[in-house]
Amino acid sequence: MTRTVAIVPAHNEAAAIGGVVADVLALRHGGQRLFERAVVVDNGSTDGTAAVARHSGARVVSEPRLGYGAACLAGIAAAADADVLVFIDGDASVDLADTPRLLAALDDADLVIGVRHKASPEAMNFAQRFGNRLATGLIRLLWRAPVTDLGPFRAIRRDALQSLGMQDCAYGWTVEMQVKAIQHELRIIEVPVNLKPRIGRSKISGTVRGVIGAAVGIFLTIGRLWLAQRRPSRPSAGSKRWFRSDSSASN
Repeated sequence: MTRTVAIVPAHNEAAAIGGVVADVLALRHGGQRLFERAVVVDNGSTDGTAAVARHSGARVVSEPRLGYGAACLAGIAAAADADVLVFIDGDASVDLADTPRLLAALDDADLVIGVRHKASPEAMNFAQRFGNRLATGLIRLLWRAPVTDLGPFRAIRRDALQSLGMQDCAYGWTVEMQVKAIQHELRIIEVPVNLKPRIGRSKISGTVRGVIGAAVGIFLTIGRLWLAQRRPSRPSAGSKRWFRSDSSASN
């Protein structure tokens, strides 16, 4: 059986994390649990996030170094036996009803990105939308890949993830994964998913410092990967690389 593990990075998400973990562990498809377990990475929380997550049934690991990428790396290390890893935000903004669609797409892909389709202003503000469009537009320009979102709700095969050599410990994590997947000619599918208003204030889009930090991190990561490669990866004759948007799926 495929061992699927949910990785949930969380920094001060005590108000939301219990419900997220309970919903993850309750997910069923065809009578079978979708996730073997949920790994919550307590990323330097001071509000009791770890205790709430543990009480709700998650395996909790601690990563005191602040940073989304650092938390994801700690979660990956704690799920060393997983065949598939699904990254889920701990703020209850992910509509977990979309999980079966994400995992089904993985039958034909190495990486599946949940595209935040028709997100309300309460769920995704102007700064998030603008930064996302700018970053994905730059990726399309430099790597000729039809990326439309940097959505953090995503599923990836462990062997594919290991091939990427992920390094970013902060805001550049999601874009590093997508660009490296393009560079490594992985099979990528985009699937539309719902985005709900998060519980509590965002530590990134909810502050000027967070918005600036995220923007700098994302664009520096794109620049670093571009310079390291020196020129864009272009599909050649016989290349196995492909990228598909699952537009047939609806919300």
